[in-house]
Amino acid sequence: MSATTATAYRSNDDTDRTDRHRRQVRRWLGFVLFTLFVLVLVGGATRLTESGLSITEWKPIHGVIPPITAAEWQEEFDLYKRIPQYEQVNKGMTVDEFKTIFWWEWAHRLIARSIGFVFAVPLALFWLTGRIEKRLRWPLVGLLALGGFQGFIGWWMVSSGLADRVSVSQYRLATHLTIACLIFAWTVWLMRALSPHSDDAPPTEGARRMAGIIACMAIFQIYLGALVAGLDAGLSYNTWPLMDGSVVPGGLFLQQPWWINLFENPKTVQFVHRIGAYVLFALVVIHLISSLRAAPETTHTRRALVLFGLVCLQATIGILTLIWQVPLGWALAHQGGALVVLGFAVAHWRGFAGEYPKD
Repeated sequence: MSATTATAYRSNDDTDRTDRHRRQVRRWLGFVLFTLFVLVLVGGATRLTESGLSITEWKPIHGVIPPITAAEWQEEFDLYKRIPQYEQVNKGMTVDEFKTIFWWEWAHRLIARSIGFVFAVPLALFWLTGRIEKRLRWPLVGLLALGGFQGFIGWWMVSSGLADRVSVSQYRLATHLTIACLIFAWTVWLMRALSPHSDDAPPTEGARRMAGIIACMAIFQIYLGALVAGLDAGLSYNTWPLMDGSVVPGGLFLQQPWWINLFENPKTVQFVHRIGAYVLFALVVIHLISSLRAAPETTHTRRALVLFGLVCLQATIGILTLIWQVPLGWALAHQGGALVVLGFAVAHWRGFAGEYPKD
């Protein structure tokens, strides 16, 4: 065998090994994404059932074990009785009724803890066995650190409802959900970067830039939706396309200073969320039309068409959720749909950059 042939064999072996390792890492990140998706949905159910304040202490390790005996349940219930939500909203609740809201919050925290293991243990294993490429190491460590910080943010959010409020702060809820979405988006980005890419050129000069704007707008729209959820703003003005009988309702800036209405006036917050949906829809339509006109047969254009379909479906779910006054199932479908739109928008954006070069 000549030296040239031997070198070619080694090169092919290295490429096959890298491809195999990338498939393993993609599958792992795919499972992480699934777990994150479930976590966000359970978190949404916890919020919608007003269960998020049922556990009044932060026990990162010991909190894995739920109450078992009647005495332990009573102790946990007595702690809940000390906060304003019990006194002003659930006074007279029985222990059995308390268990219902407790299990939602406990499940949410358990899944959050589990993600730490689902992420950290395989990361260490892949790293030690040489299956994590150098360019991926710090981004993955950063993702792990952001996940740990998110645990602190979760407790910071819960603590806002334990003293002077009957629910958590909408500011902190929006921060918590937005960070969760950033973690989700970052995971999608890395997973997509390790996947095979099309060689098709972008349909237009600005197609990649527009895809990035759409992905950022999707995250911002989720942030606005979290403000709506934090203020229970979706439980009023349940008509569409008009709101309070008008395209632009009155009373949007009653509070002073004016900007506080954007965060604390339920009517204004819902209206801004609607406007955000229209802006996102318009961006996706513009992106699709420009791509279809320039290069209708490219992979990038086909992705833009799928993204348009997902946004239309999400808008429909959102409208029905509003009109039907936020039933639990439809509200969770709307929240899950937001994650699907975000994930696909990020993958679409990353698709313009090409696959990571192999080390």
